[in-house]
Parts: sequence; structure tokens; C-alpha cells
Amino acid sequence: MGVDYYKVLKVERNASEEELKKAYKKLAMKWHPDKNPDNMVDAEANFKRISEAYEVLSDPEKRKIYDQFGEEGLKGQVPSPGESSFADGSGPNLYTFNPRNAEDIFAEFFSDSNPFGGMNGFGGRGVRRTGFQDAMFGRYNGPENIYNQFGRGVSSVPRKAKPVESKLPCTLEDFYGGTTKKMKISRNIIDDNGKMQTKDEFLTIKIKPGWKKGTKITFPEKGNEEPNVIPADLIFVIDEKPHDVYKRDGNDLVVTQKISLSEALTGYNVNLCTLDMRRLSIPITDVIRPGYEKVVPNEGMPVAKEPGKRGNLRIKFDIKFPTRLTAEQKSGIKRLLGG
Repeated sequence: MGVDYYKVLKVERNASEEELKKAYKKLAMKWHPDKNPDNMVDAEANFKRISEAYEVLSDPEKRKIYDQFGEEGLKGQVPSPGESSFADGSGPNLYTFNPRNAEDIFAEFFSDSNPFGGMNGFGGRGVRRTGFQDAMFGRYNGPENIYNQFGRGVSSVPRKAKPVESKLPCTLEDFYGGTTKKMKISRNIIDDNGKMQTKDEFLTIKIKPGWKKGTKITFPEKGNEEPNVIPADLIFVIDEKPHDVYKRDGNDLVVTQKISLSEALTGYNVNLCTLDMRRLSIPITDVIRPGYEKVVPNEGMPVAKEPGKRGNLRIKFDIKFPTRLTAEQKSGIKRLLGG
């Protein structure tokens, strides 16, 4: 008789329809490959055997043929009920058994959804399996499953591809007021028929005020798709473009003004255009000496974690000293400064 389907399902030969369903559901839940990631090959084989046994025994016609002729009868080696039998096994209208996909039977018990949430599931009610998903387990009368295609030594648990990082250059103006950037990506995907195709997609990145260089934005599993591999995460790393006027130091903005020695001694007015296009006029009445720094509160960068708060604007000075003085100039400076 070959395989004893009653023993496979662990039921008596007179088992009722309800007993068959109960037995199948219990064993299918135990041996579904998604529930056995560390023993995928054996689980797959048991899962397919359980599904085939249930399909035969739950169908009155198939069960009758199986009970009478065994597994060989299901393979078309006996005529259909009511037809004449021939010694060589030939005859009109031979019955041929074509088992269904194991996952299709499983889906009927769980409303087309995988209770384990694995990648081999159905993704929600009414969504059919893809060609790639069929390849994972293999059809009984179709191609071998993916583990045979790539060798039994390959791990049956899908690996996660390494993250792919890209720099996203931003200006100080972007960090100051916040902005939205759209990034176009092209990625390989596997369609419902299991074929590879290229898909263009736009990703939206919202730069928040106060963000800094090195901030990372992750788009999970937006990398290329490939068999038995979970797509890579795409990571955009914020970078800062150089600015013509300002430099950033934490939450502060730093600007350097070039002035003459005369301006350093007699006073200077700093005129600046802010990152949000306001005009600032800052008078310096102190004597500007080497290392002097003017601090203007709340005119720096926004503090990301404290909305409404800003760092400071720090103004530094590069004093240009004369390379030489005439005797008259030296005398005049001595009279003015003393000494």
C-alpha cells in the first residue's frame, strides 16, 4: 500500500471527517516550516506528507480508491470505479491523483493567513501565494523547492542582507528651518509570478529643525529582493554641506569677521544675514583684542529636543595688523595710548 495515510494523521481507519480535520490541524500547526526554522527540511517533508494524507482521506472518492487499491491506485494504475480492469493496468478514464500544494490546504484552515507571521505566509485574507513562495516549499508535481535548488547545505532560515548606507548632504539652512527631501531609488523586486523586475520608488525624508550631521534615517527592507534573502535596510546618513558664512559648533553658530586694527580699537558694527534671511546689526563698543568673542544669545541653531530653544551666535574676529608704521604714526600712537 505504500504510505499509510491513516498512520500519518494518527487516526483510525474509520475516522470521521471531523476527526480528520482535528488531526490535520494539530499536526500541520506542529510541522509547519515557519514554526520550525531550525529544522526546516524535516518540517517541510512532514508538512507535505500530512497535507497529502488529509487531502486523500478527506475526499470520499480518493479515500475509497486508496482503501481499495492503496497509494498505487491514486497514481492511475487502476481504472476508475465502474470501468473494466485490464491486466496491464490500461483502460479508459483512468483516475489520476494530482495533490494540491500543501500551503493551499493549510490556507483553507486559517482563512488564507499564516498564523506564524512568517515570510512564507499569505500576507492577509484573499492574497494568493507568489511563485517565489511556491518555490520555497515546492509543488508536489512541480519543481523542487528552493533548498534543493541551492543545495541542502544552505541554511533554510532566510538571512537579512547587510544595510546599505548613503550620505544625504544638507545645508545649514535645511537644519535651521527644517525641510522635506524626496529621494528616488531603483530596486529589484520579485513580482507575483516569481520574476525579477526593476521598480522606481520615491522615499520622503523630513529633516527636522536642529538635526545634526550623523543623524540616520532608516527605511526597513527597501533594498533589492532576492530569493531566500530578506531585503536590506536603506539608511540615509545626514551630512552637512560647508557654509560660506557660518560654522556649526553643537547648537551654536560661529562666524568670523575680518577687521582692521583701527576698527578693533575704536569700535565696529557687525552686519549679518541670518539663516532665515533676517538682517542683524550688532554694534561692538568694546576694545576687540586677540581672542575676544561676542556672544549673541538665541541666534544659533534650534535645539532638536527642546522646541523653541536655540543656541547662541558667537562672533570671532580676525584682526589685521599693519605690516609697518611710519615714524609719525608711531609717535601718534604713543601719544594716544601713552608709554
